[in-house]
Amino acid sequence: MRPEQHPLLHSATRIAAGDDRTRYDTFSISLHWLTALLVIVQFVLAVTWGDFPRPTRHLMIVAHMSLGIVLTAVIAIRIVWRLTPGHAVPAATTGWVELASKAVHYLLYAMLAAEAVLGFVLRWSGNESMSFFGLLMTPPMEPFSKPMHRLMGEIHEWNGWAIVILAAGHAAAALYHHYVLRDGVLGRMLPSIRKRGLP
Repeated sequence: MRPEQHPLLHSATRIAAGDDRTRYDTFSISLHWLTALLVIVQFVLAVTWGDFPRPTRHLMIVAHMSLGIVLTAVIAIRIVWRLTPGHAVPAATTGWVELASKAVHYLLYAMLAAEAVLGFVLRWSGNESMSFFGLLMTPPMEPFSKPMHRLMGEIHEWNGWAIVILAAGHAAAALYHHYVLRDGVLGRMLPSIRKRGLP
């Protein structure tokens, strides 16, 4: 039996791809790819700013904070849009595959939301202002102890890595469906492909 014909492998990659067999509208697709782009940029900024001198590093940190606020807004809009009647198309399948597929999406939503909250807490717990493209948001709370502040930073960092790893698995599964199983999973998030009727 070829790999693409194995039912358990097919189900597992469909789950990882986050496919619950819905067809997404244009706005949902736009929000999805904007989220992916922001996550990639945020991750690259965070893991590389230590290699740059202070003026550049400061600008990268400010960009990270600013885009983090933008990402927070995008996630909030995605959740509201998804929950608004008429935007969530019922799944064509039922059972554990559908539930697990939705769980992948919800886990990513939860981790992204947590990362946004952690970003604010990390900055403010160190008695530093958040910056949104130069607009400063002063801490609304008392600073944490140094050990607790350091812990917030570690949780923020590890959650960020977990998001990237899960998102990479999500993307790999979607590509596997598109190029190996050829069942149109990726096409649901690529309007031009879907319109041409390609797998």
